[in-house]
Amino acid sequence: MSHLFLKKVVDPQPLSYSPPPFPSLYWPFPVDGQQVVYLYDAETIWRFTLYWTLICVVGVHIAAAGYACMIQWRNWKVIWAVPVLYTVVGGIEAVIAGNVVGGLLSGVYVSGYFRMSSWIPFTWGIVSALVLILSSFAIQGGL
Repeated sequence: MSHLFLKKVVDPQPLSYSPPPFPSLYWPFPVDGQQVVYLYDAETIWRFTLYWTLICVVGVHIAAAGYACMIQWRNWKVIWAVPVLYTVVGGIEAVIAGNVVGGLLSGVYVSGYFRMSSWIPFTWGIVSALVLILSSFAIQGGL
């Protein structure tokens, strides 16, 4: 009996909670009542962050590979390797960044007993892609 009391006091997760399917993004402005989707457990927070980071970072790499292929279309014997190489490198970078950011987010939210909106992992996936883009520029020239 006391175990149920502690679970209710300490755990913000509703008793009828089941993890939502990916991506579970919702319209943030209420139109017809309550439509918010929250993430409560560490595994779901980590998984959503990893998936969104993979989508955003690999998407940026595919766009860069497409641009490289458009510029170097005359070298058709070698240019086919660029999209493959960019996708593999982007996937490796996204898995590393998604695991680190997802682990940190899930640790903070679960240890603080917070609920996370399903938009937060999406935002961090975009932030990871933007950090990757910004780190590709030489900053010494601007100083």
